[in-house]
Amino acid sequence: MALKKKKIIVKGKDTQKSSPLDVDEIIEKSLEDIATLLCSSCGRKSRIYEEVLSMFERSLFKIALRRSSFVKSTAASYLGINRNTFQKKMVKLGIDCQKE
Repeated sequence: MALKKKKIIVKGKDTQKSSPLDVDEIIEKSLEDIATLLCSSCGRKSRIYEEVLSMFERSLFKIALRRSSFVKSTAASYLGINRNTFQKKMVKLGIDCQKE
C-alpha cells in the first residue's frame, strides 16, 4: 500500500512529505530545539523527559478538543483512549475544557 503524499508547511517552507520517517525527522528536530531550551535551565537532576511528555500530551489534548468541538468523549475517541482516562489526564495536565 503506497502512502499518499501530503503537503506540509514547516516554518514557512512548502514541502512534499510522503513517509512517516519524514514526520519523525520533523518531530525530532522540534524536540531537539525544545530540549535545548529546557536544558538551559537544567539543575542537577533533569526532568526533561517528564516536561517534554507533558507538553506533547497537553498539545495533543488541546488539538483533540478543538477538533471535537470541545466534546470530551469525541476527543477521547480521537486519541483512542477512554473518556474517563481523558478526563483524569485533563485534570493532571491542567487543561480547561472551555473554548479558548
